[in-house]
Amino acid sequence: MVTFRDTNVDDPAAHALIADYFDMRDATFPHELGAYTPKFPIVADFLPPKGVFVVLVDNDGEDIGCGGVRGISPTRFEIKHLWVQPRAQGRGLGRLLLGELESRAAGFGATEIVLDTNASLRAAGGLYRTSGYLNVEPYNDNPNATDWFWKKIP
Repeated sequence: MVTFRDTNVDDPAAHALIADYFDMRDATFPHELGAYTPKFPIVADFLPPKGVFVVLVDNDGEDIGCGGVRGISPTRFEIKHLWVQPRAQGRGLGRLLLGELESRAAGFGATEIVLDTNASLRAAGGLYRTSGYLNVEPYNDNPNATDWFWKKIP
């Protein structure tokens, strides 16, 4: 059993999870693309009704993942920093977290969701494709991204 805890992106637990994610990406980023460029999220972008940031908590009360959704137009929202710690991966928690963020976006009025990722994150790309996301042309200038995705939501 896991739960979702709404929090600010600058909350110490959320910040630590994002920093762990950035450390992992820095260590595994494809060198041919240059250096990994971490960018901590802006608090105001993830405050209702513009967005939300959640921490995934396991049944022992441990923070094991995070993710956020933010509005980039009145009906287009973007998923950011979706991550599950390696010790908790492989149990469907990424899909659960993605579904929670999609639901939250819909609650804010989203009719479409976009996100970006890097092709080296094969599991993430697979998750997005099997969750109904389609590859699209770049919608931002994220230097870490190689793949951009879009999904219409009801």
